[in-house]
Amino acid sequence: VLSHNLCTVLNVPHDPVALEEHFRDDDEGPVSNQGYMPYLNKFILEKVQGNFDKVEFNRMCWTLCAKKNLSKSPLLISDEDAFKVWVIFNFLSEDKYPLIIVPEEIEYLLKKITEAMGAGWQQEQFDHYKVALNTSQEGLSAWELIDLIGSGQFSKGMDRQTVSMAINEVFNELILDVLKQGYMLKKGHKRKNWMERWFVLKPNIISYYVSEDLKDKKGDIILDGNCCVEALPDKDGKKCLFLIKCLDKTFEISASDKKKKQEWIQAIQSTVSLLRAGSPPPHKEARQKRKELRQKLLAEQEELERQMKELQAANENKQKELETVRKQLEAAAARAAEEEKKRLQTQVELQDRFSLELEREKMVRQKMEEQVAQKSSELEQYLQRVRELEEMYKQLQEALEDEKQARQDEETVRKLQARLLEEETAKRAELEKWHLQQQQTIQMTEAEKQELENQRMMKEQALQVAMEQLKQLELERKEALEQYEEVKKKLETAANNTKSWKDKVAHHEGLIRLIEPGSKNPHLITNWGPAAFTEAELEQRQRSWKGKKATSE
Repeated sequence: VLSHNLCTVLNVPHDPVALEEHFRDDDEGPVSNQGYMPYLNKFILEKVQGNFDKVEFNRMCWTLCAKKNLSKSPLLISDEDAFKVWVIFNFLSEDKYPLIIVPEEIEYLLKKITEAMGAGWQQEQFDHYKVALNTSQEGLSAWELIDLIGSGQFSKGMDRQTVSMAINEVFNELILDVLKQGYMLKKGHKRKNWMERWFVLKPNIISYYVSEDLKDKKGDIILDGNCCVEALPDKDGKKCLFLIKCLDKTFEISASDKKKKQEWIQAIQSTVSLLRAGSPPPHKEARQKRKELRQKLLAEQEELERQMKELQAANENKQKELETVRKQLEAAAARAAEEEKKRLQTQVELQDRFSLELEREKMVRQKMEEQVAQKSSELEQYLQRVRELEEMYKQLQEALEDEKQARQDEETVRKLQARLLEEETAKRAELEKWHLQQQQTIQMTEAEKQELENQRMMKEQALQVAMEQLKQLELERKEALEQYEEVKKKLETAANNTKSWKDKVAHHEGLIRLIEPGSKNPHLITNWGPAAFTEAELEQRQRSWKGKKATSE
């Protein structure tokens, strides 16, 4: 059953014949002495292609081991959250068996969960916990890590739902490789309409769903090194637009505001840059860097310990040499005393021999003093080397202090990111409120649209009536024009008839004058009536009269 389930989850064809052949029945029981691990490696794990659901595989492994190892004491997290912590542990643990998670990775995980909850990180509290942990063991197992997070020691004041959401957010980032997610509008390729979708950005793909529960998937945008993203100007009533260009398609997307637009553009550009460079996702790269840093510090510490052991061994050797020299000096002094005693006893008989021995003893003593001086010089050099090592140790301490300061700076930046996350959450709530208002407005607009449609139908009917009236008026206008043409012809005939008569009358203007419209100048009254002459005509007549009068005289 175990082998069949593993093959199903890992998408490997199950071979029951190989299973029966490998586990042949014998006198010792149904399983042969070869054991299960060789069969697992040869017939299952070597055939894995990587095209399986890792979450389902982890869930199966969790089912096999959780019941036996999970603590029976009540925890502040659910079984699903405990499973996600277990998967995160497998990602962050060291690559050696039995698996443990070191204090540095525990601090990283707890900081990520605390930031996701929007709480402040208690560095002092973790330092006390780290000191107590280092004195007892090198790290925590998966079940100890679940007990630590489930005990609420580093999430005091937070409810179960907040802790669960924080664990889920960290799980999405570290395990599911979710780099960014959120609601945006997408323009369709066929109907060209805009629909709201939940977008999820991963290292090589952007998936979009109907909602954030990820149940109804609508499509994928495959990313590679040839993709690019460009900002677009506002058009068609849509704002905060940008364009994702791939080899076969382009996608127009509208963000909710300029900040979200810039964040998405930067995230997609960073993802494409990583694909071009062939680099892993940021969290995996950061984990590799932390691991390399730990290995480097461990190597430096081992080298320092090795040097200290060598110095200690050299010191012990020098101490042994000095002890040997001291014993030699004591033996020489004892021999000198003995010789002195013998010399006093045999002073008379061995005067000459004593002188020779005395000279010899002086020479020996001089050699011994030279050896002591040499050993003292070597001891001074040794002490100088010890002082140099102490200086190296101080420099190493300063480097550790610098690293601590860098971590504090990193914590400050993470707090700032947490505050920005809170602001983003508030804005998201406000956007959801606006979305509800927009839906209500759309419903009202539909009713108004129906009413306007009715009014349009009435106006079209009125327009048809007006068009019929306009046609009637056009006919009447044509008839009036025909009547006008007839009157105009009659007027022209009458004008021609009166023109000859007017010329005849012009010779007798003293008797008869046609009545014409008066001038706009002031009226003049003459014998022929008001406005019978203009001023110019009157002046001409006056000059004519004066000329006739002068001639008669």
